[in-house]
Amino acid sequence: MALSRNQLAGLVDHTLLKPEATDADVAALVDEAVELGVYTVCVSPSMVPLAAAASGVRVATVAGFPSGKHTSAVKAQEAAGAVAAGATEVDMVIDVGAALAGQLAVVRSDIGAVRAAIPGTVLKVIVESAVLLGDSDGRTLTEVCRVAEDAGADFVKTCTGFHPAGGASVRAVALMAQTVGGRLGVKASGGIRTAADALAMVDAGATRLGLSGTRAVLDGLG
Repeated sequence: MALSRNQLAGLVDHTLLKPEATDADVAALVDEAVELGVYTVCVSPSMVPLAAAASGVRVATVAGFPSGKHTSAVKAQEAAGAVAAGATEVDMVIDVGAALAGQLAVVRSDIGAVRAAIPGTVLKVIVESAVLLGDSDGRTLTEVCRVAEDAGADFVKTCTGFHPAGGASVRAVALMAQTVGGRLGVKASGGIRTAADALAMVDAGATRLGLSGTRAVLDGLG
């Protein structure tokens, strides 16, 4: 797919989730986001008030990040607090272990708790696709995407970018997009470092991109 620099920027959640991020780092992220014309900045929950105080940017954040092993009540409270502080989108991490064990009711309940806590807010569900897909036929990944849809998610998202199994892949994005069939968005995130990577994800069906090196990706379009 041929996209202009501005069109690609408009799909990007400009992301800073490093634990060592400072207030100055977030301020710089926001300034760069405005310059580049991205869709949102995505920051840790504690950084939401700072980012939300800036003008000209939407703010996304995360819940249960990066392990997903928080209780549903904690994820819901974290999400609700972030929205109260100014976040307009929340990317929550599922309990990947429960998904691998086939405990889909647990995954559904977990997502549902966060959904109920932030009605009207865009909810993206991080499934750690590199873990769920692995060398399998993709059944677990597709099942979890269906569960996310049933539980009220607005997007399914590939990865946190923090798991050693890896980040987004064209295979995963294509399978996720096929599963949700345009009813949900698909966010590709984790390890997307070049314009070629980004365009491949969009071609596979991604409707949003999570990038930490946004400028380098956009510069790659020439």
